[in-house]
Order: sequence, then C-alpha cells, then structure tokens
Amino acid sequence: MVSVLVDADGCPVVDLTIEIAQSFGLKVTLLCDTAHYMQRVGAETIMVSKGADAVDFVLVNKVSKGDIVVTQDYGLAAMVLAKQGYAIDQNGRWYTPENIDQLLNSRHISKKIRQAGGRLKGPKKRQKEDDEKFEVNFKKICIHALNS
Repeated sequence: MVSVLVDADGCPVVDLTIEIAQSFGLKVTLLCDTAHYMQRVGAETIMVSKGADAVDFVLVNKVSKGDIVVTQDYGLAAMVLAKQGYAIDQNGRWYTPENIDQLLNSRHISKKIRQAGGRLKGPKKRQKEDDEKFEVNFKKICIHALNS
C-alpha cells in the first residue's frame, strides 16, 4: 500500500497534504524533530531527536517502493528516488531522475558561494498559487503512485 511521508519541519502544506491523501485513502506519516513537534488529525506523527538530518535518515528508512514523500530537501529527495519512491516539494515540483542531479548541483554551487562569503537571495514569499500548484501536482502524483 502506498503511504505518504512528510518531512514536516517547516512544511507549509502539511494540512493540505493530509486532506488530499485522505481523499485517496492514503496513510500519512509526519516526521519532525523535537523543535517542530506537531500533531494532526488524520496523520501519525513520528518525533525524532534534534540533529542535522536526523529526520531525513528516519524518513528514508521508512520509505518503501511507491511511497510518496513531501520534502523541500534535494538530498532527501535523491535518496527517496533511489528507493523507487516518489518525491514532491511544497510548491508542487516533482523530483525525478531527470532533474535531481541538476538540483543537487545547484545546491552544491550555492553552498560554495555562501562558504566564500557570498550572499544569495532567499526563497520568494509563499503565494496562494503555490498551494494551488501543490494541490494539482500532489493529486497527480497520488494517482500515478496508486496506478503504478
């Protein structure tokens, strides 16, 4: 059975994810660290000790082939894809074998710029359109996962 796992630390679409997943009859698990603990009706919560990538490692160990992961972390998305899961970010972008290398490379270059003292623009302020795009694409990924 397909499950939905959410990297819930700072995720702006937790409630929307639960609502849509429930409409497809999918189980939802929220994973967060002790600094971001949350409880939601319709989802199981797994709380992980605070630490660099602690949630990511627990989440990737729970992913099975065909599961869906909601995350904005490119590294976690790459591990999910390696386990033949599906990954989508909070803005509705599917992570795929075709785009993950470019995203990881972009993250690496950005890190190098910051380490050298450079500054980069942060993400744009979240808009209603971001939720709408997530909703459309999350429904598509649910259908795809259920039909695969």
